[in-house]
Amino acid sequence: MSELQIGFALFIATFLILFSGIPIGFGLVLISIVFLLIFGDAGALSSVSSIFIGELSSFALLTIPLFVLLGCTIGASRAGKDLYEALHRWLVRVPGGLVIANIMGCGLFAAMCGSSPATSAAIGKIGIPEMIERQVPVRLATGSIAAGGTLGILIPPSLTLIVYGIVTHTSIARLFLAGVVPGILLVVLFALYAWLSSVRFDRIRHGGGAVPAASYTMGQKLRGSVRSLPFLAIIVAVTVFMYTGFATPSEVAAVAAFMALALVVFLYRTYRMRDVWPMMRDTVRESCMILMIVAGAAVYAYMMSYLYITQSLAEWVFGWGLHEWQLILLLNVFLLVAGFFLPPVSVILMSMPVILPVLQQSHIDLVWFSIVMTINLEIGLIHPPLGLNLFVIQGVAPQVALRDIMLGVLPFVAIMLSFIMVLALFPELATWLPDRLMGAGA
Repeated sequence: MSELQIGFALFIATFLILFSGIPIGFGLVLISIVFLLIFGDAGALSSVSSIFIGELSSFALLTIPLFVLLGCTIGASRAGKDLYEALHRWLVRVPGGLVIANIMGCGLFAAMCGSSPATSAAIGKIGIPEMIERQVPVRLATGSIAAGGTLGILIPPSLTLIVYGIVTHTSIARLFLAGVVPGILLVVLFALYAWLSSVRFDRIRHGGGAVPAASYTMGQKLRGSVRSLPFLAIIVAVTVFMYTGFATPSEVAAVAAFMALALVVFLYRTYRMRDVWPMMRDTVRESCMILMIVAGAAVYAYMMSYLYITQSLAEWVFGWGLHEWQLILLLNVFLLVAGFFLPPVSVILMSMPVILPVLQQSHIDLVWFSIVMTINLEIGLIHPPLGLNLFVIQGVAPQVALRDIMLGVLPFVAIMLSFIMVLALFPELATWLPDRLMGAGA
């Protein structure tokens, strides 16, 4: 068999294994061993264990469990509710202010938590019932939370960008900076759509049956904001320590996780074992899952390279004579479809061994592509019919039909697809801030 035929067989086998229910990390190792047995030799097979263990010994991987601990700690606290309440008090009189408060709450919570499903669940539990009670259209209410939750893998600290940086050997600090401006712009675009939709809905309704908005004094607004300030300090600490060069990403992750634990203990009095145990349990579970996928993907990438599949696929793609824009379009379609079926971390670890040589030979900026890839994977999280966040929203709002949730996210999918085109036309939106603070090409 030729390398391309082996690659096609590998694609089919990978697809079947992933949908068989086997944990992704172990599934990748199993596929790699089988293909090395069939198409390789004993020498190639003897390297599997050392590659698996060697990948896990990387110091850079320490950032993953520490940022997971940060996310689990924040997710187990009332931080989401406090953020939402503070924003709601300031925006209550703005048309669509309740929806905008939820979107901004998702953005801020995502910056601390780093997990899209966790963000959707935390803000959705509070915000969706409140919006429905205030007669916000159900599709807008659920769609805004599902889409806002996806910001968790774009706004730093982001596990997705950490894994991308490890796989491509790109500066994690630079990737974090690259996610700031696109993340803020997406929050603004989501809020603008919510405002326009709310104004249109209010005009159609002519104010009939509207629930009057609550009124808050300046003192109440300020008191609501004070409670969320300690958690915003975590974002500031991550930004200052990492981008001033005061600490490495691993050290920053440790400081952020410690600050989160301290705030949860002192602010919410969650120091009893029954409160702390779920945080630690979830941290261990998620960290082990991600680290096993990382190690399994390293073995998978080694197998593809040893059997010359990666190089043959890259040469095959270049043989098409695609223009740079055609190549970017092809990669975006591939990532979009992959994001429908697989978690973002899995897509990055499985696809980058093939995509990376193509990007490097085409001289495509890896930092810019990390943001395009991340937004594509965000779309996969909410795109009907298999987006993970759709089912998270249905779990926290079972009274809402899944069909309404799916229809509610479509405008936000359109916004994100349009934003990818804007990023393609103006790549500086992603590269300006890291180039400004860290130097061009650093």
